Amino acid sequence: MATGTEPPPARTTGSPGGTGVRGASRAAIAARHLRTDRWWLAPAGTAAGLLAFVVYSTWRAFAGSDYYAAPYVSPFYSPCLAESCAPMRHGPNWELFGGWWGLSPALLILVFPLGFRLTCYYYRKAYYRGFWASPPACAVAEPHRKYTGETRFPLILQNVHRYFFYAALLVAGVLTYDTALTFRDEEYAWGHLGLGSLIFLVNILLIWAYTLSCHSCRHIVGGRLRHFSKHPVRYRLWSWAGKLNGRHMQLAWASLISVAACDFYVYLLATGVFADPRLF
Repeated sequence: MATGTEPPPARTTGSPGGTGVRGASRAAIAARHLRTDRWWLAPAGTAAGLLAFVVYSTWRAFAGSDYYAAPYVSPFYSPCLAESCAPMRHGPNWELFGGWWGLSPALLILVFPLGFRLTCYYYRKAYYRGFWASPPACAVAEPHRKYTGETRFPLILQNVHRYFFYAALLVAGVLTYDTALTFRDEEYAWGHLGLGSLIFLVNILLIWAYTLSCHSCRHIVGGRLRHFSKHPVRYRLWSWAGKLNGRHMQLAWASLISVAACDFYVYLLATGVFADPRLF
């Protein structure tokens, strides 16, 4: 056999009552898989990383405090849409929700970047494998008896990804504005650069790189075209998006870490752990 193994002599097909790779029409290979490497490390590491971010972001999102230390505002709370938001001079304060909103203002805005990442093609692969073992790794059979893909509720809702992309563009625009405001000091005077300014600058660059590397972005700028030669501008944009798309996984993780780092840095400043080091 091409696999280098021989099937059990008593049968030449899969289990009659089995499904999937154990179905009657599949080759009867006794081993669950033929991989000898530590294939479980990748899905386990992915699950651990995503779980750590979920725990941290849940804590910070429901805290409702320590998210502003002039001139820095946590990306988890921007734009701040509740009346209870901390006053930020020239900051992203849009009091669209009055005093009746008693929960953390972060819950009003995080649904959009969260929805964008949750429906992202790469993140789907990551948490399908990491948490659901669907499948756990290449050439390793998943433990589920049947597979319906994204054709049924709730996974059929993954198709709204393109709409979350538009919302993510708006959020990235607001975070860009927030980054510009970090070039002030605590008295709101312009022309200053702190350590936080550099952290926010790196974060927004990674946010934009991840957002623009999205598959939906690549389709929007260059999809549904029959002749690239007739659309040179869109072809150039499609080429740039394609290059970013090739690094979509790395950008997804890098931007996830950077946005958490930004929030944690603001938290440390707001709780008085240390003062923001000023470079000039």
